[in-house]
Amino acid sequence: MAATTTNNDLDATRRNKKPRLLQEGERARLDEYIDSIGYSARYNDSEYEYRHVQLPKAMLKAIPRDYFDPAKGTLKLLWEEEWRGLGITQSLGWEHYEVHEPEPHILLFKRPMNYQAPQ
Repeated sequence: MAATTTNNDLDATRRNKKPRLLQEGERARLDEYIDSIGYSARYNDSEYEYRHVQLPKAMLKAIPRDYFDPAKGTLKLLWEEEWRGLGITQSLGWEHYEVHEPEPHILLFKRPMNYQAPQ
């Protein structure tokens, strides 16, 4: 799957320069948490629809350190290949645009209103 194009309003310094895929052993450590990932209902404004994804807190300890922003101590903004590799499943078009810093296990996603997947 090709990398999602970075939106102009995302800070590219907050993500890896290119997707850093999980190795098999790293992925295996995350498997026990996948069924406990929570997904919010969608909500929107006039431009985007949004949702947040809640990772189990213990899962953060199993995610490789280079997925984290050392300055903030929270996850970096993840490429689609990265968040899908962690076990987050959602339809096409979603982009990870923020981490809810008071609760770093909550990842915020958005996509344009009326998104149509490429044919």
